[in-house]
Amino acid sequence: MEKYLGEFLGTTLLILLGCGVNANVSLPLTKGQGSGWIVISFGWAMAVFVAVWCVTDMSGAHINPAVSVGLAVSGELPWAELPGYVIAQMLGAILGASLVWLVHRDHFAACDDPGAKLGVFSTAPAIRNYPLNALAEAAGTFVLVLAVLLAVDPSFDFPSPITPGAEEPVTAEVGLGALGALPVGLLVLAIGLCLGGPTGYAINPARDLGPRIAHAILPIAGKGDNDWPYAWVPVVGPIAGAVVAALVVKMIG
Repeated sequence: MEKYLGEFLGTTLLILLGCGVNANVSLPLTKGQGSGWIVISFGWAMAVFVAVWCVTDMSGAHINPAVSVGLAVSGELPWAELPGYVIAQMLGAILGASLVWLVHRDHFAACDDPGAKLGVFSTAPAIRNYPLNALAEAAGTFVLVLAVLLAVDPSFDFPSPITPGAEEPVTAEVGLGALGALPVGLLVLAIGLCLGGPTGYAINPARDLGPRIAHAILPIAGKGDNDWPYAWVPVVGPIAGAVVAALVVKMIG
C-alpha cells in the first residue's frame, strides 16, 4: 500500500502545482496573469521535480500511467501492480485539480471565458487534427519514457580509509540524493519547450483525464463543456509512446 499511497500523494502534488501554474497564468486578477508559455513550462517542470523528490522512496515516483505502462512493458514493474498504480494516480490527479479550483475559486468566478477555465484543468490542441495531435503526445511521451528507462544512476561508491582490523576498505554510496529528481524535471522542461506547442504536452493520461473529470464534477460557475471528443488523445497518445519507448529499450538492451 505504501507504493500506491506514494503515487496518490505524488500525483496530487504534480497536479496541484502544475494546474496551479496554469491557473496563475490564465485566470484574471492573479499575480501571474499573462506571463506565458515559458512560465507554464517551468512550472510544470518544477511540479514534476517536487513530486518525484517527495515520493521516489515510497513508490518510484511514476506519477504517470504511461510511465507505469512503459515500466511494465520493459519488465521493471510487475503487471499485477499496474492497476493499483493507475488508480492511485487518477485519484491523486482528481484531488490535485480540485485543490487548484479551491485555491483559485475567486479567480474562476472573475473569469468569463469557459475555455480558459477548462484550460486550467486539461489540455487542448492548438490545431485540432486528432491523428497528428495523438502523434505529438506519443512523441513527447516517447522521449520521456525512453529517457527514464535509459537514465544512468549518478551514484558511485566512495572508498573510505581502511579501519584498523578490517581486511578491506569500507565503501559508502555517494549520489545526488534528493536532487536526483532534478533531471526528470529538466527532461519535462525540455519536452514542454520543444514539443509542447501542438497539444500542450499532457504526456500523462492522469494529468489530463483526472483534471478533466474534476472539471466535470466541480461546481464551477460559468464553465463550458469538457471537450470529451478530444479526451482520448492525451490518454492513447502517451500510452502508445510509452510502449514504443519500452520496446526500443528492450531491443537495444
